[in-house]
Amino acid sequence: MRKLLSLAAGLLLTIAQPALAGDPTYPVSTIPAALKENAHLVKRMAETILTVNDLRDVRLTQHYVITVLDETGAKDVSLIEYYDKLQDVRSISGALFDAEGKLIKRLKQSDIKDISAVDDGSLMTDARVKAHKFYYNVYPYTIEYEVELRFNGTSRFPLWQPQEDIYCTVEQSRLVVNVPGDYALRYRSYLYKGDPVVTTDRNIKTYTWEVKQLAALKSEINPDEFYRRTPSVFLGPGNFEVDHYKGSMSTWKDFGDFIYRLNEGRDVLPDNVKQKVHELTDGLATRTDKINVLYKFVQQNCRYIGIQLGIGGWQTFDATAVATKGYGDCKALTNYMMALLKEAGIKSNWALVKAGSDAHTIREDFSSPQFNHVILCIPNVKDTTWLECTSNTLPAGYLSAFTDDRPVLLVDAQESKLLRTPHYNMNSNEQLRKMDAVVDEAGNIKITCLTTYTGLQQDNLHERLHQLSPEKQLEILRKGLDISSYDITGYGCKELGTPIPAIEERIQISGHNYATVTGKRMFLLPDILNRSGTKLDAEEARKSEIKFDYAFRDVDTVCITLPVGYKAEALPAPVMLTTKFGNYSVAIVIKDNTATYIRKMERKAGTFPATDFGELVKFYNTIYKEDRSRMVLVKE
Repeated sequence: MRKLLSLAAGLLLTIAQPALAGDPTYPVSTIPAALKENAHLVKRMAETILTVNDLRDVRLTQHYVITVLDETGAKDVSLIEYYDKLQDVRSISGALFDAEGKLIKRLKQSDIKDISAVDDGSLMTDARVKAHKFYYNVYPYTIEYEVELRFNGTSRFPLWQPQEDIYCTVEQSRLVVNVPGDYALRYRSYLYKGDPVVTTDRNIKTYTWEVKQLAALKSEINPDEFYRRTPSVFLGPGNFEVDHYKGSMSTWKDFGDFIYRLNEGRDVLPDNVKQKVHELTDGLATRTDKINVLYKFVQQNCRYIGIQLGIGGWQTFDATAVATKGYGDCKALTNYMMALLKEAGIKSNWALVKAGSDAHTIREDFSSPQFNHVILCIPNVKDTTWLECTSNTLPAGYLSAFTDDRPVLLVDAQESKLLRTPHYNMNSNEQLRKMDAVVDEAGNIKITCLTTYTGLQQDNLHERLHQLSPEKQLEILRKGLDISSYDITGYGCKELGTPIPAIEERIQISGHNYATVTGKRMFLLPDILNRSGTKLDAEEARKSEIKFDYAFRDVDTVCITLPVGYKAEALPAPVMLTTKFGNYSVAIVIKDNTATYIRKMERKAGTFPATDFGELVKFYNTIYKEDRSRMVLVKE
């Protein structure tokens, strides 16, 4: 559970008669049994009050009481509140209670840590953190916090998600939003029954949402986004203001127009860099060649460093600053690359994206600041090129799993709109392995393996090659193979320089007692390095849709030289599965003293209804079983 008690993770707050003010307590004995089942935390009550006074003044009060049932739950309860030029933490109070609801300790202001929020990738930021944790290990116990925040603008409203993790249950939670009578509050709810209660008093309009008795959710493989599994309410402004800049988020075009105006005119290059652009590109014949050479120029001369001061989270440093200093954040590097292309006569656009390997969707029907990253889009009549300007190693045009196949907001002077980044299909995401293995009479095995990884299947290896030392790479490899005892006797990788990146990996392995020898028989697994580890249980009904974000193909061809004096007594039967989720086949043949085993696994991308889960269980469990089918050899 991500920062359970932080604003970024969700909101929780005030009750009519808080325990901090008097004697009401929350004994664990009063928690309904259904809310303790499969739970680590129980949210006893939570109330969030958001008050919009005007476009520059928003107040947020959070009051919540949470019972920690065990050690696992305790890992997720820390108060973490960020603040910077655009938001203040005005007050924090708290208390700790034992299982009977008796007060153990009240929070002292001296207990609150106030630390910088600078991370390893940031050079400068004005963000700081107020943090607190009750260190207590007599379970169960209850904590209570009340926090008041002030936002200097209306650019970003909080998410209300009472149940912030599958193991957090909820007795009662409420969201109250107060806005001026003429203010257009925008909201979008998921799995919330009915509409908010809306009242008006003295030109103040109040919206109230409330939920009660939310039980724990089941852990499910490849689930839908969490906000589609539990009641959630997203809030958004129409007109807004941030650091004296005004805009609108009523539509995606409005939002894109605001970002464009905020950063307009910051793409001016110094004269020496303009001259360099022409030196690099004037002799090149194609648009693609110009893009590639300028992208390589940025990769070789600039590096990513986060710099976010005040409006800096929204507005870029200008291109001259990046050219002079040689670094910038995602906005600054993207803006710099855009300026270089402009000088070369090529139009390009910012694209705001929600980055992350598990972040392939946004709420497309609800325009709001759902993004955390900026990439570059270079449109063309026949094709579009996308650039990840914070990477010093990716080839031009390849985005990786960090930003592939998702909606982005194209920022343009006239036509800001949602587009979609490239989807890498099954043919792009392959793992093709050719393996030669020799087994001796004692069951030891020597393996020479050549594997080519492409597209999204090479992303992790690409990262290791460029970020870790050879020693650290080997350390990971020595722990990662599904062989009980082995030594790595040779290892090397080569990037192939293709548009869809590919890495060729060569590895030599010496495995000890790989095959089991019993009397005159030897039992041998022909699937040496690619056995599936997914085995599913279909006892309980599936609730969430099934999501596979990307497709891939694995093909293993394993040639095994059998020990002298042995012949095959029994072989795994050939298998061929064809399903809506993908395909799987295995076959093995013996010729002379060599067994050739071919395994092919294809998984499709897509979203499938929960009712298909039984078929998915059969698909995965069959693969799990067949990957462990053994050859039986007998000594002649």
